[in-house]
Amino acid sequence: QVQVVESGGGLVQAGGSLRLSCAASGSTFSINAMDWYRQAPGKQRELVAAISRGGSTNYADSVKGRFTISRDNAKNTVYLQMSSLKPEDTAVYYCNARGYGFNVWGQGTQVTVSS
Repeated sequence: QVQVVESGGGLVQAGGSLRLSCAASGSTFSINAMDWYRQAPGKQRELVAAISRGGSTNYADSVKGRFTISRDNAKNTVYLQMSSLKPEDTAVYYCNARGYGFNVWGQGTQVTVSS
């Protein structure tokens, strides 16, 4: 089984930066890709960024050029570096680990961007 735990959220002013971390544990060899999603109040959860086992990345148009997803395989950790943050980036950010036959979510971490 796989577990993921997010950390690094907080309150930041518009234009600032934050780095989120997602640490995976358990059968990490079975993970094919890891994603960051976010959900703002009253809105659907949306994909923010994804990274495959091979390192290929994918970003939502709304964060391209501002967010960077990366991974440290030795630490089984995926990061989301967020820069030039906007109030509309305020949301709960969730980490997701995908593999054959499973889709595991973390508990989420709150990111609040003040104007």
